[in-house]
Amino acid sequence: MSLWAFHLSAMAKRKETSVDLHRIIMVGMAGVGKSALTLQYMYDEFVENYEPTKADSYRKKVVLEGEECNIDILDTAGQEDYAAIRDNYFRSGEGFLLVFSITESESFQALDDLREHILRVKNDDKFALIMTGNKADLEDQRRVSTAEAQAQATRWGVPYVETSAKTKDNVDKAFFDLMRMVKATKGEPAGGQGKKNKKKKKSKCTIL
Repeated sequence: MSLWAFHLSAMAKRKETSVDLHRIIMVGMAGVGKSALTLQYMYDEFVENYEPTKADSYRKKVVLEGEECNIDILDTAGQEDYAAIRDNYFRSGEGFLLVFSITESESFQALDDLREHILRVKNDDKFALIMTGNKADLEDQRRVSTAEAQAQATRWGVPYVETSAKTKDNVDKAFFDLMRMVKATKGEPAGGQGKKNKKKKKSKCTIL
C-alpha cells in the first residue's frame, strides 16, 4: 500500500469513528411487531412472520438534521425470558421503543412492568423512550384506544406514536424522533451542535 493510500485509509477510519452512534433497544411482548418495525425501517420491507430465536442487531448510517450518524438497533425478540441477558441489553441502551399492539390489550398492559424494569436496570432517567402503538393498519381490530394510550404516555412524560410496520406509517418518524431524544440526553442537540458547543462558552441556540 502506498503512503497516500495508507493516509486515505486512516482518514476514512477516523471519520467513521467520529460519527455518533445511537443505541436503540426494541422492547415489548412477543408478537407486537418489534421485528417487523425494525426490518421495515432498515430495509423498507414488511416481513409478516418473523420469529427470531435470539437478539438481532442492526446498524444503519443515517443523516439526522444534516449530520451523519449511526443507529444501532437491538431487537430483543425471543430474549424476554432471559433476565440476565435482557438486563445487559437494557444497560447498554440509550433509547427505547416501547412497543405494544393496538389490537392486544394485554400487550399494552405489559408496558408498565417493562418500563419499570428499564428504570430499575438503568438506575437513572438519562435515556430516551417513546411509547409505540403498532399495527395501526388494523383499525377494525383495535382494542386499545388512542386516547387511552396517549393518557398513559402523558402520565409517563414520554411521546406516543402509532405505527404500522405493514404500511410504514410513522415508522421513520418513531426512529428519528427517538434518535433526536437520544442526542438530547447526550447534551448534543440534533444538528451536531453539541460537540461545537463544548469548545465555546457562548453559543447560539438552534430551534428544531
